[in-house]
Amino acid sequence: MSKTIQLYDYHKWSNARVFNRIKELPRDMYTNEVESVFQSLSHVMVHIYLTDALWLKVIKQDSFESIMAYLGQVQQESQNRSVEELESMYSKLANEYESFLNEDLDKETEFTIEHPQFGKLGTNVFELIQHVANHGTYHRGNITAMLRQQGVPGVSLDYVFYLYEKKKGFIH
Repeated sequence: MSKTIQLYDYHKWSNARVFNRIKELPRDMYTNEVESVFQSLSHVMVHIYLTDALWLKVIKQDSFESIMAYLGQVQQESQNRSVEELESMYSKLANEYESFLNEDLDKETEFTIEHPQFGKLGTNVFELIQHVANHGTYHRGNITAMLRQQGVPGVSLDYVFYLYEKKKGFIH
């Protein structure tokens, strides 16, 4: 497994563990308002989903205009979804990522992305997948804090636990 695919697999694994944890809890905990960076767990999960959707289009080198149009559509489709519905949407998106990442392409070949405010950036697929995984990790940390605010523990998401599970069959 390439480093790029493994990094994305960790991101997918972590999101699945969060979805599973949220589904174990009372249903209202997903939408309860808390004083935090995000209004609720559902808002964080939608944010992660939207950001993942955006970056897949960037990685595929779609135009800025088409990405913004797509993001508007995806934002509407993801609002007010149950945790199960959002999980299903995320699963489909993860399959799109995996299909793309399994294509025969050099994940370290540089290409240029352009943003109207930030300008041009020379980057590659690996760097952008690293960004997707780091962004998800940051916000899954928000989720853990929000769960603790509501009196319940989060779930272990450390990369080493992913490695243990994938390489040794150990589940923490």
